[in-house]
Amino acid sequence: MFIGREKELNRLNQLYNDTNFQFVVMFGRRRIGKTEILKEFSKNKNVIFYSAIEKQNNLEDFSKTILSHFNESENLSINTWQSALEYISNHSSNKIVLIIDEFPYIAKVEPYVKSIFQHTIDHIWKDKNIMLILCGSSVSFMVNGVMGRKSPLYGRNTSVMEVLPFDYDMVDKFLPNYTKEEQLITYGILGGVPYYLSKFSKNKSLLENIANTIIDSSSQLKEEPITLLKAELREPMTYNEILEAIANGATKLTEIADKTHIAPNKLPVYLKSLIEMRIIDKIICAGEKKNSKKSQYIIKDNFFAFWYRFVFANQTKIDFMEAIDYVKSIKNNIQEYMGFKFENICYQYLKKEAKKGNLPFIPSTLGKWWGTNPSTKKPDDIDILGIDQKNYLFCECKFKNEKFDLKELNNLINISSTFKNAESKYYYIFIKSSFSSSVIQEAQKYNIKLITINDM
Repeated sequence: MFIGREKELNRLNQLYNDTNFQFVVMFGRRRIGKTEILKEFSKNKNVIFYSAIEKQNNLEDFSKTILSHFNESENLSINTWQSALEYISNHSSNKIVLIIDEFPYIAKVEPYVKSIFQHTIDHIWKDKNIMLILCGSSVSFMVNGVMGRKSPLYGRNTSVMEVLPFDYDMVDKFLPNYTKEEQLITYGILGGVPYYLSKFSKNKSLLENIANTIIDSSSQLKEEPITLLKAELREPMTYNEILEAIANGATKLTEIADKTHIAPNKLPVYLKSLIEMRIIDKIICAGEKKNSKKSQYIIKDNFFAFWYRFVFANQTKIDFMEAIDYVKSIKNNIQEYMGFKFENICYQYLKKEAKKGNLPFIPSTLGKWWGTNPSTKKPDDIDILGIDQKNYLFCECKFKNEKFDLKELNNLINISSTFKNAESKYYYIFIKSSFSSSVIQEAQKYNIKLITINDM
């Protein structure tokens, strides 16, 4: 069953309805649903759809796909990429869409193919009612190898589409019978990757799904991160060490270097690759300049974060336990883990509210802040800080069973007092459970918005 992706489909259809030549570059991590989007888009359209294979020569299969589309004899053959592309334009009297899925499988083996596409676009297709879509899972290759300055195709694309994971609220479409808490934990573990979400059965409990789909030796996702790394990178063992370090709390460059024993001057190259793959992210302290050294590395891909935290280094323990028993043993740790992922969920909520015009102001900066509290002289942080000139939004995100009490609220207000530039202050408190009566009373007096997960 196809779920969501209305925005992506609407954009593709807008481009399709344009009579000018269109060249769309689409990319996104594996399992994100690119192919399903393209299949859905292709319905009731004149489409040549070719899925490239990881092999030395795709031309023969590509040619067969073209000839089959035009109902040509199987005895006919197309011997070059140039003639294949020319054949399409010569035999198309009406609007036609050419989709090549996993284009990197072709271009990495036969780099000259990009020049052939460039020549065809510039000299044959630019005035034709043709829509070309090149799609790939290798994000770095699609960004640098297809659209980069050194690529023959540089500047030719008319649209770029990065297919991103679903937001947290889409889990409800896959697991409608789960409680809100269970849905958020599911998102914290799997992220918004449709393929992963589809593997969780709505007829099984959350713990059973984790055990059967991720932990069990025969589960479909047991080795998923390793498989993805091997498909993209030359040194998966090194990347394993880096991801394990970050997953277990090493967020600064020096901390990651210490845990992995990789020289600090060599580490950025590996981190850059993981950033390009959309697995990790480098976050700058809110309010700092983009080139600030006050930064942290986090695993932005939820499934990678969960897997490297609970599976990768615990394989021996897992082998000596039943999958469900292991999941039960880490249940409390999952709650702790969710504290970090809940911040991102709250961030998504704030973005949605901003687009609806429901925030007190539109932040020009929105992110995590950390530093020294002048009052206590100790390190402190703000889960989410929003800033626009002299308007400040202070957010606390707590994924815990205990009620949020007045002491915690006063602590947030105390930290906010360190921001002397703030003329207008607003407070958002996100909590899994509920608020104490004293917090509710205080919230009614000031600019404090109280939000439980059921409100999100």
